Amino acid sequence: MNSTQVSYFTLGAYIDEKLFRYLFFTILLCLYVLIIGSNVLLIVVICVNRSLHEPMFLFLCSLFVNELYGSLGLFPFLLVQILSDVHSVSAPLCFLQIFCVSSYVAVEFFNLAVMSYDRYLAICHPLQYHSLMIVRKVSVLTAAAWFTAFIFMVSITSLSFPLQLCGNFINKVYCDNYSLVKLACSNTTVNNIYGLAAAALIIFVPLVLILYTYLRILQVCFSGSKQTRQKAISTCTPHLASLLNYSLGVCFELLQSRFNMDHVPNYVRIFLSLYFLTCQPLFNPVMYGLNLSKIRNVQKSLFSIKRRSPKEYLQKTEMQS
Repeated sequence: MNSTQVSYFTLGAYIDEKLFRYLFFTILLCLYVLIIGSNVLLIVVICVNRSLHEPMFLFLCSLFVNELYGSLGLFPFLLVQILSDVHSVSAPLCFLQIFCVSSYVAVEFFNLAVMSYDRYLAICHPLQYHSLMIVRKVSVLTAAAWFTAFIFMVSITSLSFPLQLCGNFINKVYCDNYSLVKLACSNTTVNNIYGLAAAALIIFVPLVLILYTYLRILQVCFSGSKQTRQKAISTCTPHLASLLNYSLGVCFELLQSRFNMDHVPNYVRIFLSLYFLTCQPLFNPVMYGLNLSKIRNVQKSLFSIKRRSPKEYLQKTEMQS
């Protein structure tokens, strides 16, 4: 049957025991609230403080916006499905989720690549940094990361939509493109070729760029001063930790999607498929919020202003002036 005739897809990886159902719902709801709160907090902190209007923090803002975008494409859907007795999703909503999740993956890798390029310029070319990384360039790189990801995902979704499908059962807790393509009765050669090419451009090209920039940063660190090494460690550690965490999650997803994992318990398979979509949006704000001193100092000053009365704050401002 043609995909346009499929009115819904059935998701078969959910656990329907009532005890686990409500436990998972509570855990995911708490996680979603934490993700929204932490990412929105850091976006507000960066936007309202001019001292943080630097390229590195503007790229971080783009990263946090993407975490909110990816979480929005997953968590409300999961929370509704967990409480539902029938785990089905309409075809249009399934394709919309495929687009959201896939574009989130692409934007995340592109953002991490752009951030590594920014750190490369800051550490390897510190004197020319402000002339090389101007506001216009930051805007162009950020827009290019989002626009390129969206173009790729529109193409992938457009190729999957007209496929002739032999079924509507997806053995996952959310819709993904690879699981849908496996249901096809028609020729999927174009989908497979384009999918491999897109994966190479979305995953491997950014990773190669990141590897190159960090090799250059290491060269400068080994030949530079102690101050240069400390600066590199303080600014690059959160980025590297985020990259490793996200790459590990994507690797989990690729392994459990491409290989037979029937011998693995269902709980573990669900965790592996959701890791990069649930842990990364919480990991990034915690990692950057705790490790970057400028963000920590601004947060402390904001909370101290809230705790002080207006009179105390006015007196302190007058003393400083």
